[in-house]
Amino acid sequence: MHRNVTNLFAVLGLLFVLTACVCRSDRDQQDQRPAKSQPESSSPDQTDQKETSKSTNSDAAAPKRKDEGDFIAEHEPVQNPRYYEIDRQIKQEKLLERAADDLNRALILPHNIFIRAKDCGEVNAFYNPDDQSVTICYELMEQFFKDFKSAGYTDQKAYNKMFDAIRFVFLHELGHALIDTYKLPITGNEEDAADRCSAYINLDELGDEGVKAVIAAADAFQIESKQSSGHDRNMADEHLLQEQRFYNALCMMYGSNPDKYSAILTEGYLPKERAVRCPAEYQRMVESWVDLLQPWRKR
Repeated sequence: MHRNVTNLFAVLGLLFVLTACVCRSDRDQQDQRPAKSQPESSSPDQTDQKETSKSTNSDAAAPKRKDEGDFIAEHEPVQNPRYYEIDRQIKQEKLLERAADDLNRALILPHNIFIRAKDCGEVNAFYNPDDQSVTICYELMEQFFKDFKSAGYTDQKAYNKMFDAIRFVFLHELGHALIDTYKLPITGNEEDAADRCSAYINLDELGDEGVKAVIAAADAFQIESKQSSGHDRNMADEHLLQEQRFYNALCMMYGSNPDKYSAILTEGYLPKERAVRCPAEYQRMVESWVDLLQPWRKR
């Protein structure tokens, strides 16, 4: 891992800066990023329907909330010597501080939310509602690398996949933070909602980089599902089974553009019975997150 410290920080910097896109309005998105090209086989009616739906959601009047908090970068002493250099460079490059600045320019907060990257003594990433903090653990980065290596990837490809998967995880935890902070009315499993929040941001906002993040997360879910035997699974856990998260990620990707990602269906990664529902499922998810976040966006 030490050989790739520089790459790690470059990707972490990109990861945190990109999270600000979650709060741009649809009108801002149209002004600031290139329009997505539609495949030649796309249906004009479907395209018009999607754009009309987004415009309707974006233009809906919503009272703005009072901004009384900030995203705040917070550093804690590193306990494991293996992570001294990683931690030192994150502080030197002010990656967390830059992430907090970007998020503060994008979102209204009723209270402070802390952003941390540290060694945790366990493989994890989490949002802590007790102190309103989002934490990415260095141990999780290592675990992702090991997972991808075990699947036969070269060192370089495993590092690249690890970085992409971490982007998905960070946005998942940010989803938890937004749900708790804004008291969003999630009428289902919150872990699934956080996964879908990450998928929404990655697929609808981040272009090819976001697509790679969803693919890497799906690959990690599949690898971990194969590593777990039936008796090792905690069926009472609030998280979905890794197999379910794998298929959900593929469904969101396919649903975002069935023509572009037709191979997900034709090559048998996603059953036809599920795939046929994915475009509507994806569109409902996007519209829901756009509407829920609208009152908290800064123009």
